[in-house]
Amino acid sequence: MKDTIIRIKSISQLCEQSGFGKPTHPLIHIVDVSKWAIGPEQIGIRYTSELYTIALKDKSCGIQYGRNSYDFDEGVMMFTAPNQVVSSTKEQKLNEIQGWMLFFHPDLIRHTTLGAEMDKYSFFSYDVHEALHLSKKEQQTITDIVDKIQEEVLERIDNHSNRVIVAGLELLLSYAWRYYERQFNTRKAANSDVVSQVETLLKEYYDAAGFLNSGMPSGVYFAEKVHLSSHYLSDLMKKETGLGLKDYINAFVVEKAKTLLLTSSDSVSGIAYTLGFNYPHYFSRLFRSKTGLTPSEYRELN
Repeated sequence: MKDTIIRIKSISQLCEQSGFGKPTHPLIHIVDVSKWAIGPEQIGIRYTSELYTIALKDKSCGIQYGRNSYDFDEGVMMFTAPNQVVSSTKEQKLNEIQGWMLFFHPDLIRHTTLGAEMDKYSFFSYDVHEALHLSKKEQQTITDIVDKIQEEVLERIDNHSNRVIVAGLELLLSYAWRYYERQFNTRKAANSDVVSQVETLLKEYYDAAGFLNSGMPSGVYFAEKVHLSSHYLSDLMKKETGLGLKDYINAFVVEKAKTLLLTSSDSVSGIAYTLGFNYPHYFSRLFRSKTGLTPSEYRELN
């Protein structure tokens, strides 16, 4: 049983599988974590779902997210997107942990502004060790929003309820994004160290002819080296340098290209291959987008 992955396709299936009873709303459900017990038979069982999950818990609880095991600190939020794999790593008794878990199906927001903007909330792709750490005041702000959403879910007041629910979700995610920005700021020293690591790794990769032998390095390559997810690392780089990880790598490549164009007699095609481009016109396109000149024009003018 533990070698298989159980797939949750709907809110109804989630409630049935977890013993929550029949849901009030077919596309969204909020769970009181204190009423959710996890027995020994559930440890290690892997679940994936077609649902988004947002959770806030006030006490340490073990969880495996993807391939890694983590243990929450107090007062943290986690976010998971559809098709991510999660499992419990330790038991949980009734009333042992306080908090809530909010599940919603993509169909709830499919034809809304929020649905079109979900990709910008990159924290849904973060690893659990990059969870959002909240102050008591921040926890209360978030929980108040969830309580308002829960009122609409349970009472189904009128035909405007779905719109109000989606607006509540959008407000919740906007606050989460604000708090992640705060988290980046308060960890500025540590973040600066990560930027230095990425810079060093990029230089080492270049010096070892990595571009020539293996092509341009991916965000995943650097993320694994600094023990962060690629999405989190890219957001961190954007906050600290003004450039996302991909743009940071491209900027490095362009600077190296400028040096090679002015200090070597290699052809533009040869320089392109040295920098990991299988097709020189891709290199020329990148170079022109960053400098306003083709590589040949840059060489001639300098």
